[in-house]
Amino acid sequence: MESTCATAPLANPGGDPGGHYVARQPILSGNEQVFGYELLFRDGVENYFQNADSDAASRSTVDTSILMGLDILCDGRRAFINCTRETLLKDYVTLLPAGQVIVEIVESVPADDLVQAACLRLKKAGYTIALDNFAVDDPRAQLTKFADIIKLDIKSTPSAERDTLVKRHSSPSCRMLAEKVETQEDFRICQKAGFTYFQGYFFRRPELLHAREIPKNRANYLRLLQAISQAEINFKEIDGIIKGEASLCYRLLRYLNSAAFGFSSEIQSVKHGLSILGEREVRRWVRMVAALGAGQNKPSDLVLSALVRARYCELLEPRIPHGRSDLFLLGLLSLMDAILEIPMGVVLEGISLDRETRAALLGQKSELNGIYRLMLSQETADWPNLASLCGQLKLPESFVTECHWKAMQWAREMTARA
Repeated sequence: MESTCATAPLANPGGDPGGHYVARQPILSGNEQVFGYELLFRDGVENYFQNADSDAASRSTVDTSILMGLDILCDGRRAFINCTRETLLKDYVTLLPAGQVIVEIVESVPADDLVQAACLRLKKAGYTIALDNFAVDDPRAQLTKFADIIKLDIKSTPSAERDTLVKRHSSPSCRMLAEKVETQEDFRICQKAGFTYFQGYFFRRPELLHAREIPKNRANYLRLLQAISQAEINFKEIDGIIKGEASLCYRLLRYLNSAAFGFSSEIQSVKHGLSILGEREVRRWVRMVAALGAGQNKPSDLVLSALVRARYCELLEPRIPHGRSDLFLLGLLSLMDAILEIPMGVVLEGISLDRETRAALLGQKSELNGIYRLMLSQETADWPNLASLCGQLKLPESFVTECHWKAMQWAREMTARA
């Protein structure tokens, strides 16, 4: 399993996140748009390694999906839910809506008569079925007649076997999904081989085959970030940048005229809007819209994840020593190289940043390395490292995961509004 994911705690009815964690792994289509997310749940940091009960984990997946809401977890996309034999036979997954769920049958499930009967019930009920980690001579071969998606781990499947399986099973009614797609070259090879869906790191790591110039419209977003990183904001400069970019004007006016602000009158101009927002909120809006605008042609998961990281760091900020550094900006910029498809060093050339933030983003020694690693551990479902970092930073694990859940909710609201 990859760990390219976002995470959140289980939200209990009373608002206390409890001790549950969830990781999600994006699954993309051939045009690099997010098709869905594979959801992985754990009962807590310690139980990540101690709990070997796969049936309990599968039940927890269904239960937590109901409590947290698939719309928030998957941003409106399909949810791949890992299912064991018990989960299938007891129809637990039917508690979730067929149109939002893909039933992913794990490799340990036998293709016995009861499992086949369960698959038939699910198909009749409108559920999509996927077979996880399929292989040549797979004991689940009898289940392929029910499969809408078959997943292959391209790292553990030799290319000859991969080609055989694609040729044997790919059809208009059954799509092939490549797991562990780590590079753009992997992506191209799998596309050519006939895969329809792709899961892995390839879309988060920019392909730096040569130095690229920043397109003019994307440069405007970096200019905005530079403008609001100054000690005192030059509103005239920001007004000029926004007026020179139609999409920025549109986003600002829509944002300000939304019900979220409750202004008594509509915003009539950029200058008017900026003056009403004030310096603090202008900084906040610019950071958000820079990520949204720069990522217009990128998979939505990238932009959503950048906003989740930014808000997550911002919520942790009052509890962590950070000097003059803006932790919202640290989280937001951490994915800007992938969004803009340029090296992080080039991204930071056009922005005035404090030394600690710049060093952390470039992978150098920084006082912010702890919070940066905490952010990554939360996102990659590295629960043991998360627990260790929480101890070092003197942060309660329940507080940290509650912040991440709130960040996910906020980011989805912001992307829906924009």
